[in-house]
Amino acid sequence: MAAVVAPAARVLEHELLVYRRVWRGSIFSSFLSPVFFLAAMGLGLGSLVDAGAASGSTTDAALAGVTYLAFLAPGLLASTAMQTAAGEATFPVMAGLVWVKSFHGMTATPIQPADVVVGKLSYIGLRILLVVTVFFAVTVLFGAVSGPAAILAVPAALLTGIAFAAPIAAYAATQRDPSGFNALFRFGVIPLFLFSGTFFPIEQLPDLLEFVARLTPLWHGVDLCRSLALGTAEPLQTLIHVAYLGTMTAVGVAAALVTFRRRLVK
Repeated sequence: MAAVVAPAARVLEHELLVYRRVWRGSIFSSFLSPVFFLAAMGLGLGSLVDAGAASGSTTDAALAGVTYLAFLAPGLLASTAMQTAAGEATFPVMAGLVWVKSFHGMTATPIQPADVVVGKLSYIGLRILLVVTVFFAVTVLFGAVSGPAAILAVPAALLTGIAFAAPIAAYAATQRDPSGFNALFRFGVIPLFLFSGTFFPIEQLPDLLEFVARLTPLWHGVDLCRSLALGTAEPLQTLIHVAYLGTMTAVGVAAALVTFRRRLVK
């Protein structure tokens, strides 16, 4: 076991040393931007939504009787995990394979491509955990969550992020230039962010779009985080969400092991 863990730990150590030098550049995108979004949408727009609910509209029923801030915060938690994963699994992976070629340098040592995959994904997992933990702490300060069980939304968000990071990293390893990432963000990340239940219940969508939304991985992450944060989680539904995201992670890791080896072993 130590022979397997040690090389991957070296890759993780390298990633952490690099992050120690560049962390200041990630403060806005990783921490401040989601907080500003939560404040603007949850407090600003949320006051209008809550006023509409108080006036007797159907909004209150659609939000299951909670404030819009409480509804929005867990969705943004899951979405932030997805966006962090996408950011860390695209351009940094390409840098290691194409621009800086640090992954090639690693595999010139006893480190194997599988160690690079495990180490890189472990680092991405730590980055996601850091971001969602800070974001969750902010939601507590905003009064968006309550009760000790709400902390379970943090590992749920981590699982959501890893479920995206693994297949995206596998895809990034097949790219020779960053042009393929434009389509990934434009037709993947952004539509998921908008239409997977982060900002409104997917039941408000037309039937066909609601059905499609329920098939998306972010909806599973959003619904899992929201149900845990609001204390409405049901065992069967939670198991389905975890199984879906866990399967996506496993498939992504398996794919990454193949694509990284193809790029790093000549």
